[in-house]
Amino acid sequence: MTQVDTAETGQEGAGRRDTGFAARRARIRRAVRIATRPGPWKRGPVLAALALLLGLLMLLHPQITDRGGLGSLVETFLPWFGLFIPVLLAGALWRRSASAVVALLLPVMVWLSLFGGLLSDKSHPRSDLTVASHNVDADNPDPAGTARDLAASGADVLALEEITPQAKPLYEKGLAKEYPYHTVLGTVGLWSKLPLSDTQPIDIVDYGPLADTKPGDKKVAANRALRTTVATDHGPLTMYVAHLGSVRVNPKSGFWTASRDIGVQALGKAIAADPSKRMVLLGDLNGTMDDRAFNGITSQMHSAQEAAGNGFGFTWPAHFPVVRIDQILVHGVEPTSSWVLPATGSDHLPVAAGISW
Repeated sequence: MTQVDTAETGQEGAGRRDTGFAARRARIRRAVRIATRPGPWKRGPVLAALALLLGLLMLLHPQITDRGGLGSLVETFLPWFGLFIPVLLAGALWRRSASAVVALLLPVMVWLSLFGGLLSDKSHPRSDLTVASHNVDADNPDPAGTARDLAASGADVLALEEITPQAKPLYEKGLAKEYPYHTVLGTVGLWSKLPLSDTQPIDIVDYGPLADTKPGDKKVAANRALRTTVATDHGPLTMYVAHLGSVRVNPKSGFWTASRDIGVQALGKAIAADPSKRMVLLGDLNGTMDDRAFNGITSQMHSAQEAAGNGFGFTWPAHFPVVRIDQILVHGVEPTSSWVLPATGSDHLPVAAGISW
């Protein structure tokens, strides 16, 4: 009996020794892992590199080659690069990477320097004149309804783009009561509560059969820009209305902007040669003012949205706007407010601005 008890006691002692050894070994392994684990400054090197790359991409975007339209494509969607910041921040917090968090300061500061000013409301309540612009869409299913909506906007001067011969009488009828003066040349027109004079077409390019005309409107007139003068209480105001060529994204040719860029150059030259002291450009320019292609225009005029708006003012596509390609630019007058009007039957949203002398 005594021998059995001794044997059992020896087995229990051996088990306890084995358990203690296993526990010590586990503690040693944990200590080794802790000792060899990268510190917070060494974790997430890939995330830190991506954050720095994002910041440099936004900072040095003017240096990106425009071969295949790459530079213009990046600049068109430049504000949206900011969405990568919270994604990278979530990854940095998950990895507990101090280096990635610090690296994110670069894209944050760059994005804020580029677009932070758009986040505040810079509008003022008083203005001398309200102008509006709308690409009414050649495929608009309800031109008459669009005309009613625009007539109720309160704008003193209203520019329309992409007017088809079929829809032109509907716009003229729907806007006649509010706007006694109007002029239409080709696919663009201007309706005004104030007298117009000296209207002339602007040759931004001879499109012939328009490359970007929709299939159902192959006979749309080629003229897509005009210049006219509005008689205001403060003196003459030169108004330009333009609908520049469309852009295309093609897997083979890249971001195709050839027709638009030709129009930008021609329009920029017309504005530069204009002796008027006060000018307003309204229209669908098929590009954002961050796009380097518009430097010839933005060096002479400034955006009403950037100067007096609230937010980015995206206008296209109407159901989920991601870019602002419908613009109001001014020279010699000051924008006091800028906003986007409610959707109509078009695939673009109308834009409006108050201006002051």
